[in-house]
Amino acid sequence: MVNRRFVGFAWGVLAINVIVIIWGAFVRATGSGAGCGSNWPLCQGVVIPQADEVATVIEFSHRVTSGLALLAVIGLVIWGFRAYPKGHPVRKGVLATFVLIIVEALLGAALVLLEYTAFNVSVARAYWMAGHLVSTFLLLGAITLTVWWASGGGRIRLRGQGAVGATYWLAVAVMFILGISGAITALGDTLTIAGGISPQDNAIVASLVELRIFHPMIAFVAFGLTGLAIWMTHKRRPTRMTRRLGWAIVGLFLAQLLLGALNVSLMAPVWLQMVHLLLTSVIWILVVFFGAASLSNPATAGVSPQPTSGAMQGGGAA
Repeated sequence: MVNRRFVGFAWGVLAINVIVIIWGAFVRATGSGAGCGSNWPLCQGVVIPQADEVATVIEFSHRVTSGLALLAVIGLVIWGFRAYPKGHPVRKGVLATFVLIIVEALLGAALVLLEYTAFNVSVARAYWMAGHLVSTFLLLGAITLTVWWASGGGRIRLRGQGAVGATYWLAVAVMFILGISGAITALGDTLTIAGGISPQDNAIVASLVELRIFHPMIAFVAFGLTGLAIWMTHKRRPTRMTRRLGWAIVGLFLAQLLLGALNVSLMAPVWLQMVHLLLTSVIWILVVFFGAASLSNPATAGVSPQPTSGAMQGGGAA
């Protein structure tokens, strides 16, 4: 039996974390990352700072939402361990979620304490932001899989998947590379547009600007490989769910490519950067669902991970 209330709560936790990610992009794009100074977890050396500057309000609000997301994950872990028996994949999902949100928090703290915020120009900052992006993808993936398993989805099999597994994991690997290149491109936009740092005056900024061309190129490669993975699944293991998810991913990916072109032509306005990242998050979540549906046990591959309403029912499907 599916614990419908837990599934709904897990969807809520996923939504909260997406909001935190998008707000983090706003913090970065507006150069507000240093709004609390180099203090963490305190802001300006106090628990609740005085809102003397807009940057402080923006950064502090991001920390508050991040704290709420952490509390939501803790609630998810407690509920998951109480509602599902030992050995159930939901327990693994909530535990992975907890570990990854702690990693995410520590990476954010490191960026602040090392002063890799606002308009800091350094090669190390680019590496830390890339690591932060990888952590974010893994966190959203863990929560998504928790929703999948809580909805009655089957366990994912890594071995013996043949061309279906090979094409899917190749697409996933390139999507990580695409995300990293996007984070580096966004950093370059922040420094040049919001920070007003000219590439002619700074060699690192010049390098970031030169690397921009690779992001759209990688995006087209990722789109092609994702399409190949979807086609392979439709050919070898077609289900209603994989068909729906596949079409949704292709449609959103095309929209994302158009948004990327618009972002470049409009000189990366903050609102469009946030929409771009939101769409990236949604695509990634759907890709994780698609992989779960494609690589799980055939008997449960058609389960729909939709939030449902109703009274709480005990346990969850194995």
